[in-house]
Order: sequence, then C-alpha cells, then structure tokens
Amino acid sequence: MDFFNHGDALTRLIALILLIMSIASWVVILRQFWWLARARADVPRCVAAFWQAGSLQQAEQALVVFDRCNTVRPLVAAVALLKVQSGQGAQNESRLQNNPSLGKSTGVLAQLNRHLREALQYVSGNLNWGQTVLASVGSIAPFVGLLGTVWGIFHALTGLANVSSLSLDQVAGPVGESLVMTAAGLAVAIPAVLAFNVLGRWIGQIEAALEGFAHDLRDFGQPI
Repeated sequence: MDFFNHGDALTRLIALILLIMSIASWVVILRQFWWLARARADVPRCVAAFWQAGSLQQAEQALVVFDRCNTVRPLVAAVALLKVQSGQGAQNESRLQNNPSLGKSTGVLAQLNRHLREALQYVSGNLNWGQTVLASVGSIAPFVGLLGTVWGIFHALTGLANVSSLSLDQVAGPVGESLVMTAAGLAVAIPAVLAFNVLGRWIGQIEAALEGFAHDLRDFGQPI
C-alpha cells in the first residue's frame, strides 16, 4: 500500500489491472471447480439412468433430477425432437414435398448427426466457460507486473536524479518496492495457469464421455 500510495497514475493503474485480473480469475476458478465437479459426477449417473429407463419419456424425466448442470439433456432432447419431427413428417409428407426445406430433405441419420453436433457444441461452450479468461490472465499477468516493476524503477530513479549524494538505502528501497509488482503479476498468473490445466483436463474427460454417449444415441435414434 505504501508503494501504491507513493506511485504515480500509471503505477496505480497497473496495480488495479492486476487486482481486476485476479478477481476475475478467482471467480472463474471457484465457479468452474464447483460446476465441473458436479458435471463429472452427474454425467455417468445420467448415462446409466437413461439406459435403465423404460422409455424416452421416462429417461427425460429421470435426467431432470440427475442432470444438475444440463450437460446430458441437450443430447437427449435432440433425439427426442427428431423423433417428434419424424412422426409429424409422416403425416405431412405430401405438404413437405411441395415446399421442402434443406434440413428436412436430408436423411434421418444426417439430421440426427446435425442435431447431436449442435447439442455437443452448446454443452462444450458451457463447459469451457471462463477458460479464455484463465488463459489470458495466465499469459498476460506476468508481463503486466513486469511493466509495473520497470516503470516503478524508472519513476524511483527519476526522483533520485537531483539528489547530490546517494546511499545504497536510498536506491534499494524504491527498487525493492518496485519488484513487488513482478511478484504480484506472478501471484495472479500462477493460480490461473494451474486452474486452466486442471479444468482443461476435467473438461476433456467430460467431453469424451458426452461424445461416446452421443455416438450411442445416434445408433439409438437412427431406426426412426
């Protein structure tokens, strides 16, 4: 705080930037660790509940309870929607032939693949929430802290330029305080990098499980 109070506008701006980056990264870290931990536990239970259900409607009702993070339901909803559309299509076949759409002109398997791919992209976007923030903070924060150190040393030495006699204490004090900015930058970056790697591994595991389930759903929904 003494260094912050005696610093100029740029020094204070850099310190505030580091503070904002730290708060943003910790918000993402705490939220994602809590949310992904739930998702990792829910996905296997949801897959088991789906295959143990007696019908697609019963499976959807069971997933409302088990799928707390809404990671599996979009995939099941894609299959259910295509089943509904396929049933309606049999009744409206003559009308659709007069004015067909590009999406419905393809085969059932192609439509199912498209719906599942869109569902996977939606879920993947939710799983990767905040990863860009962690990557940006982990890569930028050390350089922001280094900039604060360089500017702090420059500012300190400029203030001592007109002093007739200098001692080691007069130089070491301001320079040492300036190095705090480098330490602050590392303190902001290291948790972000570690969390990015751990969360990225968790996300990869969840996405692999969802892709395998989507492959099984494609076989399940193909003979519509």
